[in-house]
Amino acid sequence: MRKDSKDQHRINERIRVPEVRLVGDNVTEGIYSTREALKIAEEQELDLVEIAPTAKPPVCRIIDYKKFVYQQKKKLKEQKAKSVKVTVKEIRFGPQTDDHDYNFKLKHAMNFLAEGSKVKAYVFFRGRSILFKEQGEVLLLRFANELEEYAKVEHLPIMEGKRMSIMLSPKKGTPAPRKESKEA
Repeated sequence: MRKDSKDQHRINERIRVPEVRLVGDNVTEGIYSTREALKIAEEQELDLVEIAPTAKPPVCRIIDYKKFVYQQKKKLKEQKAKSVKVTVKEIRFGPQTDDHDYNFKLKHAMNFLAEGSKVKAYVFFRGRSILFKEQGEVLLLRFANELEEYAKVEHLPIMEGKRMSIMLSPKKGTPAPRKESKEA
């Protein structure tokens, strides 16, 4: 459940403590009674907003509350934009994947790494194919070796139940994959 922005901060008459520490512009900073602080806010035609309710005494600021909420949302949006969203793309192999399929998946992995996504390649062992663990490990190590210029290996092949996986993350300044032209 999301709190409404009005419930995030106590303002004006909702502040029910005997005294507050007043900070901000156009105000002599110090400890005031709540009634005095409200009177100062009214004189400036602004709101008394409780910023740090856990402090002793609580810290309040005299500001336009709507402008304050707007600035809070703006800061939150900027932080969200700066955060990096990492996507993980999965590529699945069988223990006896042939060369054509392997090369097809290798090209896809190159494109995923160029986009900045991590790649989790895994070999899925079904039924008695679990006997070919070594082939699966060789396949994944070959895959990592061929993507050496695009990616760095986060972890070497490990078994997780019926699948053996390897995780690759893009190198900084990853070159775009080479496009092969078909000439007749």
